[in-house]
Amino acid sequence: MNFPTELKYSKSHEWVLMEDGIATIGITDFAQDALGDLVFVNLPEEGDEATAGEAFGDVESVKAVSDVMSPVSGTICAINEDLLDAPEKLNEAPYDAWMIKVENITDTEELLDAAEYEAFCATEEA
Repeated sequence: MNFPTELKYSKSHEWVLMEDGIATIGITDFAQDALGDLVFVNLPEEGDEATAGEAFGDVESVKAVSDVMSPVSGTICAINEDLLDAPEKLNEAPYDAWMIKVENITDTEELLDAAEYEAFCATEEA
C-alpha cells in the first residue's frame, strides 16, 4: 500500500495535492484496492461547485458503485477526461490518475497526513 507523504488524505479515502491555491483530488491506493477493478467513472462538469464532505462523482467497480467525496469546497476548474474512457487508470496508478481540480477553495475537511492516514487505514482493515 502506497501513502505518498506530499499528499493529504480524507477519511473517505480521497487524496488531495494543494498547489498554488488549487486542490487536485483523486482516490487513494487503499480505496482502489478495496473497490476492485473499476469499470466506470462519473465526473462533474467544469464550473460545478464541490462541497467538502459531499459527493462530486462516483466510481463503479465490478463489485459496487461508490460515491467519491470532495475533501474541499470550491469551484471545479478541471476534470480528468481520460478517466471517462479509461477508468482502470485509477487502479493502475491512483496517485497519477487525478479526478478533479478545485479552485477558489473556501473550506476543507479535516485532512490527515500520510502517517495519520496509514494508521487510519490499519483500523479500517482490522
